[in-house]
Amino acid sequence: MAMPAWKAIEQAEPEFAGRVRRLFDAGRHKTIATLRADGSPRVSGIECEFTDGDLRFGSMTGARKGADLKRDPRFALHGPAFHPEEGKEGDWPGEAKIAGRAIPAGPVATDEGSEQPDGQMFAADITEVVITRLNAEATKLVVESWTPEQGLRRVERD
Repeated sequence: MAMPAWKAIEQAEPEFAGRVRRLFDAGRHKTIATLRADGSPRVSGIECEFTDGDLRFGSMTGARKGADLKRDPRFALHGPAFHPEEGKEGDWPGEAKIAGRAIPAGPVATDEGSEQPDGQMFAADITEVVITRLNAEATKLVVESWTPEQGLRRVERD
């Protein structure tokens, strides 16, 4: 069974997907976790984009994260992190995370549209999307998660 593209989450939960996208778009640099050949985790900086209903990211030729994804496509992607402002913790929008499998999507394209021979693009088949934030009173942690099997769920923790 194929996992959903970003478009499926936008269609299923447009408000939630919009918040996730705003959190990811709040900063250029994200963090991706991949699996090394021995199964241990690797964390790398990365950029990503939402385009044509997909979440896409690239890897330069020879980069370890690209080799990791070709061997084992599972990944976890964390959006840019911002600390809650003191005294305004309830206004903090939170942090977003996306997990899934990276599917090769051709060579990396430059801004001019020509292809570079030294990069691989990947499209995300998404298995989970999460926003972690505080409630309005900043007294509880709120975890909102979406999976294809369970849809959108919300849990509050002390």
